[in-house]
Amino acid sequence: MDDNPYFRISAEDVKLKVPAGFPRPVYNFKTNRLTPEIFTLGRTLFYDKILSKDNSVSCGSCHQRIAAFAHIDHSLSHGIYAKIGTRNVPALQNLIWKDAYMWDGGVNNIELQPLSPITNPIEMDETLENVISKLKHDKKYVVLFQNAFHDTIIDSKRLLQSIAQFTGLMISGGSRYDRFQEGKDTFSVAEMNGLKIFRSKCENCHKEPLFTDNSYRNNGLKPDPSLKDEGRAKITGIEEDKYRFQVPGLRNIEMTYPYMHDGRFQKLRDVVNHYSNPENFDVGADRSLQKIGTLTEREKDELVAFLLTLTDKAFLYDRRFADPDFQ
Repeated sequence: MDDNPYFRISAEDVKLKVPAGFPRPVYNFKTNRLTPEIFTLGRTLFYDKILSKDNSVSCGSCHQRIAAFAHIDHSLSHGIYAKIGTRNVPALQNLIWKDAYMWDGGVNNIELQPLSPITNPIEMDETLENVISKLKHDKKYVVLFQNAFHDTIIDSKRLLQSIAQFTGLMISGGSRYDRFQEGKDTFSVAEMNGLKIFRSKCENCHKEPLFTDNSYRNNGLKPDPSLKDEGRAKITGIEEDKYRFQVPGLRNIEMTYPYMHDGRFQKLRDVVNHYSNPENFDVGADRSLQKIGTLTEREKDELVAFLLTLTDKAFLYDRRFADPDFQ
């Protein structure tokens, strides 16, 4: 298991390092002490198809490292038995700064988040009881849990906490934008203009440095009638929450296409085109969108140029998050 020293996790690898300028995390690991062994267990589980009913789908099947843990192959999620979901796979990054998960905020704790895909009939279609039973009968996991917790107990709490350690340390804060903020890099004229446009037009929802305010908003898209997805209203039952979805963070957005909650846009420029023309907005669109106004073609180019500075190559190529079995 993890014989290659490149994938070996050390105590230094699991230290919580909050990037400069970031706020205090919502989830701080105080009741889930970070250790190399628990993190390694979480990484193994994340990439193991044993979590699905027929052992065909893993967390990493949809959350691909090459795409900042989004899914570049499909507009909508694909799960067990080749079933197609109703939403685009969100990127996994800076999760410990969130107070809720999923596009509709249906899960309010990072440790509980895996329960949704594991038990969803379209995603993994499994029960927690069956997963635990499979792990108990797998010699590899008997050893991994023993190493992580120093006894023979394999239960759901430890399963979920280990995955939370792996996903919780997926912290992206080393992009060119971050280096620019620290005075360690420079922007081109186009990138600088794009930053100014972003701050005047977009930051109401996509607040720096996380590039989200974690709110739920109607982004003005005309609903796809085939999906029958009412967004946040599915959770709250409130009429005003219809077609509101959680504002996604924009870090590594260059890599996380397709875009929007239903994956309807393949290119970043398509997203900018949508927001830069008020005539595109459906009834019920968030009022803050009117602040954007109409952008010129040059302004669109400059805005995209800035957004590309949010790509964090150190995060994308971080060996800690690679699948040791995919070499």
